[in-house]
Amino acid sequence: MDNYNERIRKRFNELTKRQKLVAKYIVDFPKEVAFQTSKQLGIASKTSDTTVIRLSYALGYSGYSELQKEIQSTLLEDTSSNADPIEGLRSTSKSLKDINLIQHVIEQDSAYVRDTLEQVDYNQYKKAVELLIKSEKRIVIGFRGSYGPANWLSYSLNIVVGNTLLYRGEIEDANYLLSLVNERTLMVAISFPRYTKETYLFVNAAKKKGAKVLAITDDELSPLGLLSDILFKVVAPPPITLKGITATFALLNLLITSIAASEELKVQKRMEEYDQTSDEFSPYTK
Repeated sequence: MDNYNERIRKRFNELTKRQKLVAKYIVDFPKEVAFQTSKQLGIASKTSDTTVIRLSYALGYSGYSELQKEIQSTLLEDTSSNADPIEGLRSTSKSLKDINLIQHVIEQDSAYVRDTLEQVDYNQYKKAVELLIKSEKRIVIGFRGSYGPANWLSYSLNIVVGNTLLYRGEIEDANYLLSLVNERTLMVAISFPRYTKETYLFVNAAKKKGAKVLAITDDELSPLGLLSDILFKVVAPPPITLKGITATFALLNLLITSIAASEELKVQKRMEEYDQTSDEFSPYTK
């Protein structure tokens, strides 16, 4: 059964304007909500306790009490730490140039990678790997700062499973690509603030044609988050395309490594074919 985050994400567009305010507050501040009464949550979200209770019903709970208990349970199960290991460095009076920059970057990136991977939902992860392997075709999209990760992912997917296209915007025929989309297509979309409208429009059009959507973004309630069937969040401060680039590639590498390690015959056959083609084409082959 979906947890409260998934329920909010999937039903967000169906909520009233005031219910959306409460839902967004719950997603952003679960630790506070775990100890707030419905009245306190209503005040904090600038709505009312009535709106809080109606939201609970809209999400499929018997009331606010059941919703709050699930939030509390989720927080108790979460053993990950959100502490920033370089917070001490930030709080000192030393300037960045006086700090060992190599150690600074190691600690910073390690924290973002750990926080990103530790909050991955195992069921979502398994479903993502299965879809990446078994989909008839895959289309990857990502613009601006997300183009680099999207390009690497499409290249890597073609090594391990093949039949993957990278949508590159204006130089592509969007209508032609969309004509290839059906219910056996997987859209893999990467987008961080400031979100690009073209990414949303293309993914939305593909979803209407039956494609599944695997989104890599920063928020469940982001434009891509609301469209996604599977969602992975990169945990890093803004701008994520700079601060979170290592964590983004770590997440993508997890997916590719998992596919490569699969015992699916489709994967093993594809990798053998790729190796043979690489050997034949290599300029160093005598």
